[in-house]
Amino acid sequence: MPISRTRPDFTADERTQLVGWLDLQRSIVQWKCEGISEEDAHRSVLPKSPLMTVAGIVSHMRWTEQCWFEVLFLDHPATGPQFVGEEDADFMVEGIPLGRLLQEYDRQCAASNEIIAAHPLDQAGLNREFKSGSASLRWMLIHMIEETARHAGHLDTIRELLDGDTGYY
Repeated sequence: MPISRTRPDFTADERTQLVGWLDLQRSIVQWKCEGISEEDAHRSVLPKSPLMTVAGIVSHMRWTEQCWFEVLFLDHPATGPQFVGEEDADFMVEGIPLGRLLQEYDRQCAASNEIIAAHPLDQAGLNREFKSGSASLRWMLIHMIEETARHAGHLDTIRELLDGDTGYY
């Protein structure tokens, strides 16, 4: 499901603004993947960061959403590649088509939005295994805006290095 690349209204309530800004950044992640070849989606262009590919970032973002909203906030079991012990395992996507990764990311974002809609922004996370599990939902939302925007910027740079595609939403 494509997400609108529209900023939230200037006078919207806090939840609408926070989710709106997060959805905007999520849509930029999806947009930066449009029209890219499968080969380029998995191509490394940053010598010191070989796992930082378009496909790797999409996978990382999917698992980051799951970690913050399901594991840390709701205290669901810590599943996913980021918990297997190998550093940056959530970026390791060799052989996984970008289309599948984008579908998984889209589903995870929808699940995150359902969690966000069902809880007060002041509610603290339930997970006590990780220090960040005690953060409020508001804090987690702000963090996810920052995290997603940072990686949208990475995607912008990687796309320009791969095929010259540039653009601001």
